[in-house]
Amino acid sequence: MNNTISIEETEREIVEEFALFDSWDDKYEYIIDLGKKLEPLDAQYKTDDNKVRGCQSTVWLAAFYEDGRVIFKADSDAVIVKGLISMLIRVLSGHTPDEILNAKLGFIQEIGMTTHLAQTRSNGLLSMVKQMKNYAMVFKVKEQNG
Repeated sequence: MNNTISIEETEREIVEEFALFDSWDDKYEYIIDLGKKLEPLDAQYKTDDNKVRGCQSTVWLAAFYEDGRVIFKADSDAVIVKGLISMLIRVLSGHTPDEILNAKLGFIQEIGMTTHLAQTRSNGLLSMVKQMKNYAMVFKVKEQNG
């Protein structure tokens, strides 16, 4: 067993953090703060290839494969989206392709993201998840093919 906490445990932590806030204004503030803390993405990765399709704002998502684990780095020109992607990175980055592909990501619904985000943001969030799982699939296939 590796010493990183499981995807489910990280999801649970996020759900608990969101439970501390009474209003959606506070939750949005928190998401924006998370976005501000996101490590900036090197300009070399801000390419068209790394853009997440289906997002209203510009989101760059880069994935790296290190020691059997997928490391995600991202950035966005929209502060709320930066917060959303930072949560996804917190949950998925550092895990194996299989763990990422099998992740249910129930926390997104549990903290109310699917109901409180505008439809376009919600679709964008799903696009980010899809892109992350696509990267995991590519690394899994590469791994299997040596």
